[in-house]
Amino acid sequence: MHYVKNPPNPWLETTVEWTGEPPETKVEVFEETATRSIITHNNSPDVGFDYSVNCYRGCTHACSYCFSRPTHEYLGYGAGTDFETKIVAKVRAPELLRAEFMRRSWRGDVLMFSFTSDPYLPLESHYRLTRACLEVCLEFRNPVGIVTKSALVRRDAELLAALAREAEASVYFTIPFLDYETARALEPFAPSPDARFKAMAILAAAGVPVGIGIAPIIPGLNDPHIPQLLKRAREAGASEAFMTMLRLPGSVAPYFELRLRERLPTKADRVMNRIRDARQGKLNLSAFGERMRGSGEYWEMIEKSFRLHCARLGLNADNPRTITNQTRPPQTFRRPSMQGTLFD
Repeated sequence: MHYVKNPPNPWLETTVEWTGEPPETKVEVFEETATRSIITHNNSPDVGFDYSVNCYRGCTHACSYCFSRPTHEYLGYGAGTDFETKIVAKVRAPELLRAEFMRRSWRGDVLMFSFTSDPYLPLESHYRLTRACLEVCLEFRNPVGIVTKSALVRRDAELLAALAREAEASVYFTIPFLDYETARALEPFAPSPDARFKAMAILAAAGVPVGIGIAPIIPGLNDPHIPQLLKRAREAGASEAFMTMLRLPGSVAPYFELRLRERLPTKADRVMNRIRDARQGKLNLSAFGERMRGSGEYWEMIEKSFRLHCARLGLNADNPRTITNQTRPPQTFRRPSMQGTLFD
């Protein structure tokens, strides 16, 4: 990696409505060129995909609950403010993706963008790495899924619509909070919930299948938001929905609690107690099968509420494949050397 002495300012290139508000502290950018592979294989039974692409490390959305924060520690940085202010751009991502698609071992599985960082963080407006990777996916007709908090994704509505027609593409917006005040407290530099719902509607109108992820569920804080979040998503064109329980691995737990007590002090004790109730007295469980969901009567009530309102609204009804339960899509993958290109 090398440090970018004069990094781009995406807030000068793209409207704040798309990228959220600029962070209060200076963002440092590093460009990574030594990466040999861009596709990450995931073998966790708790998530519904096997392969993901992450064009960036770290995330300026600054979500205090992000379970990916400890990945920054592998770079020698901290999982707290370093994760939010020291951003790594994998500038060779499109080139590497093309090379991996050309390998005979790649068989056209769904690629998820992304898992450890948002694929549409503000720097994407400058680097356009996610877009370039999606263009490679379109050329090879490789199915994709996207999980994002950013309204910047609407920039690529036409590209994603083409991918949906030629292969398969879906976009899930993670919107855990109904009101801007709560969102601002715990995900301070992500676009507002309203901006995400507007982007969802734009993509749906363009022909891109969209869904909502109420993720994470923070017991005692946002579980009452479930009915209205699902309703707004359905009105914006969503056909699918999923939810996951808050995860607080390693150094994420003290950072989350610090921010919670600092920004929502009157709710902090109740929330921390509810988390422990759903985690067998702990703040986090790391075992497969336990990491993404809770237990106990309160959590069961949350799950029932989610299922009830999904059924009432017709979510997850038309297509049994959701982000947490994916089946292999129809085989559309083609290498240009075998089939020509889509642009011939």
